[in-house]
Amino acid sequence: MEENKEQKGIAGAQKSSKNNQLHKTIWRWHFYAGIIFAPILVLLAVTGSIYLFKAEIENVLYADYYQVEPQGDKVSVSAQLEEVQALHSGAIVTKYRPGEDEARSNEVTVSSNGESLTVFMDPYTGKSVGELKDDDRIMDKIEEIHGELMADTLGDRIVELAACWTIVLMATGFFLWFPKKRKGLGGVLFPRFGKGSKILRRDLHAVPAFWVTGGLLFLVMTGLPWSGFWGTNFQAIITNSGEGYPPSVWIGDAPSSDIETQEIAEVPWAAETLDVPLSSVQGLIPMPIDKVVEIADQQGIYPGYSIFIPQEQDGVYTLSVFPPKAQDEATMHIDQYSGAVLADYRYDNYGIIGKIVAWGITLHKGSQFGLVNQLISLAICLGVIFTVFTGIYLWWKRKPNKGSGAPKAPAIFKTKPFLALMIGLGILFPLVGLSILIVWLVDWAIIQRVPAVKRWLNA
Repeated sequence: MEENKEQKGIAGAQKSSKNNQLHKTIWRWHFYAGIIFAPILVLLAVTGSIYLFKAEIENVLYADYYQVEPQGDKVSVSAQLEEVQALHSGAIVTKYRPGEDEARSNEVTVSSNGESLTVFMDPYTGKSVGELKDDDRIMDKIEEIHGELMADTLGDRIVELAACWTIVLMATGFFLWFPKKRKGLGGVLFPRFGKGSKILRRDLHAVPAFWVTGGLLFLVMTGLPWSGFWGTNFQAIITNSGEGYPPSVWIGDAPSSDIETQEIAEVPWAAETLDVPLSSVQGLIPMPIDKVVEIADQQGIYPGYSIFIPQEQDGVYTLSVFPPKAQDEATMHIDQYSGAVLADYRYDNYGIIGKIVAWGITLHKGSQFGLVNQLISLAICLGVIFTVFTGIYLWWKRKPNKGSGAPKAPAIFKTKPFLALMIGLGILFPLVGLSILIVWLVDWAIIQRVPAVKRWLNA
């Protein structure tokens, strides 16, 4: 009996030691991932909060450009484009966007000397009411910061890496939050205000983090399809698996070009890899753009669509719309000579993954369910900001005078459950796997070999 008790005691101690090692390992990775990616998370949350209200903000900022006074018949679109070309001699007209209601100006985008600008036209007078360089549009800058930190491909990869590591943060944070022996819901679902400052600091970080985890995970996963590396590969897999666009979108023969629609126009995610058809060139004169607008109206394209104007002899008019609701998305290719609709790609044509991504994008942008959607997404963003700052404050108060304050833990290879988790995330998100290898190499080559660094990091 005594021997059995002793064996049980040894087994219990070993199990406790393993659990303690796992806890320290997870804490350490959560700690460093948080410190490294916290600034980017805050930036994404702030810019995301602003971008949720893009339409409302632009309606105020550009009211003088957007609003026109309805007064009788409208001037033809062709005449409006001629006026724009007279204002900008030598410029190339690349896009036309009719106003979505009677009191909204039309937009004509032109390219000149490597610069793109939008001219706002009063459809009733046929005159310009103002113009903006596309690089000067504030909300486009916010979107650029949010998507790629205004650093092109490098910025896109950093944002994607931060998004993927946010999933690691949530997984490790959930483990640290998960109640093991605690009785009651204090410190689990609500902060404990009467247990002293140390416990309150912990609760003000852990409890809000738990409440925003589901929403944050949704925002991360719905944002990743836009990313340049993971998103591009994900899109290729979906298209190659047959969940991309179906043959039924083609009206007549399949396209003969090898150009993807995203190369000539801004279109919904599901239509980006749609092959572009060619116009039949038979000595015909291109039809006026007025006819394209007429076709769009006949086909019931959601108001606020854009018409991308062909620049090649065999090019096509491409129509696309980014409506508030995913169900109203549309991409259309029209022969520039005959006016034949060559391809009509709508939400109903999407595969199941395409529909899920379309819904994810409109929910991510806060438009699918209007103000309610915006407020819920705003609450998640503000919760992320609060969680980051309480996490930094928690670390600062716990941090010793010398050292980083991270718990000493065994190497990741010695904690098999956590190693398995990281391998899985590394496979699912390659940039995470690559960054883990880089961290391991830095640890082996520098941290473990430089005593001062090793002491400060408690490695």
